[in-house]
Amino acid sequence: MKRTAVAASAVALLLPLSACGGSAEAGSGSTVTVTVGYQSKTINTVTAGTLLRSLGSFEKQLDSLHDGHTYKVDWQDYATGAPITAQMTAGKIDIGSMGDFPLLLNAARGKQLGRPTRLVSVTGYNLRGGLNTVVTAPDSKLTTLKDLTGKKVSTSIGSAADGTLVRALQRAGVDPDKGISKLNQQPAVGASALSSGGVDALSQFVAWPGLLAYQGKVKALYDGAELNLPTFHGVTAREDFAQRHPAVLEAFLKAQAEATDYLNTHPVAAAEKVAKATGLPAEVVYLYNGAHGIATFDPAVKPQLVSALKQDVSVLKAAKLTGDIDVDSFVDDQYVKKALGASYTRRLAAGPAPAAGEVWPKGSEKTVSFKSPNDLLTYVAAHQGGIRAAYVPDATTGTLWFADKGVWVADGDRLLPFVAPSTAQAYVSAHGGARTVSYRQALEHAS
Repeated sequence: MKRTAVAASAVALLLPLSACGGSAEAGSGSTVTVTVGYQSKTINTVTAGTLLRSLGSFEKQLDSLHDGHTYKVDWQDYATGAPITAQMTAGKIDIGSMGDFPLLLNAARGKQLGRPTRLVSVTGYNLRGGLNTVVTAPDSKLTTLKDLTGKKVSTSIGSAADGTLVRALQRAGVDPDKGISKLNQQPAVGASALSSGGVDALSQFVAWPGLLAYQGKVKALYDGAELNLPTFHGVTAREDFAQRHPAVLEAFLKAQAEATDYLNTHPVAAAEKVAKATGLPAEVVYLYNGAHGIATFDPAVKPQLVSALKQDVSVLKAAKLTGDIDVDSFVDDQYVKKALGASYTRRLAAGPAPAAGEVWPKGSEKTVSFKSPNDLLTYVAAHQGGIRAAYVPDATTGTLWFADKGVWVADGDRLLPFVAPSTAQAYVSAHGGARTVSYRQALEHAS
């Protein structure tokens, strides 16, 4: 079917804007204002945005410079990366954070307008692509991506979620241009359209799939981790700003590292802080940003993430959203290397925490980890009414999901969780005697 929403709105990102107002660095006398664009509800950027701001780490780092300047930080919150890019190329935002596909559009537009930007660090990442999910209505009969043929699907064109949708459909043998009717919508609009029956499925990025699942408004149709391609969010800075104020950028990156360490050391407290600042349920924040969450946080610019960024260019080119992008010239890790010093090598080699299930008991400031789904379910069954949230990793992809929202399979005495029905069915088909069971049946089996 023909697309109902063309990519014109995303292409518009690459067209020049008329600059208005003053510079983001403007200040009288010795006062310098640093403008940071972030996305509070895109919670895989919290170490460069929401959490960083709540901890006051950047301001503290700036105060320690003692270079004769007084610094002020202007935090600007946006729903997506596109307006951050627009403001950066207009000289109004100095440092911004966004997902991998928007980062590439940022690179392309900056070059086109003669205001180049650089990728200077990473926030949250998932090496398999689990940050993006395709969801459908709870009562939907759709079970595979092939079932989307001829259906209406909402996504944000030019986003990582759109990239996941395109790649996943291609692997499923469905033409992403002609096989579905794609609507280009903001996440909140797409969520409303799915609830009202205006679309059949929604492909979006963190934290929308987890939030809607937690609220009982959707169920997962496709786990982006099935692609086994890294996806991430990162920090970009205007090249001219970085060159004029390298110490300020390094202060930001030191503060980001502090926020990252805080999140990794105090995952529950960090989730509560982000929840308070964004209005998102802490249980949803923890799904992505917890100790074994879907996202891993580290500012190091890992080679596998740069490699994935290069592969993303082809998707944007095919959608006519951009031309060639020189990823190697866009990536500039000199500032984060200097900011982190000797710890950079260690961070570069670090990886995600091993997959594990977790239970967040009511009234507790800590979660309880479990080695097996059976053990987790046994605990949950014995503490009915005392559980704030229970999380389990998909048996195939490792993507963490809410235990009561997943698809469960019983294979003899083993109970195995899956995010989406297609991966569960694939396991059942490959293991004689295995069968899908309801969450209630799984609890009864474990108790």
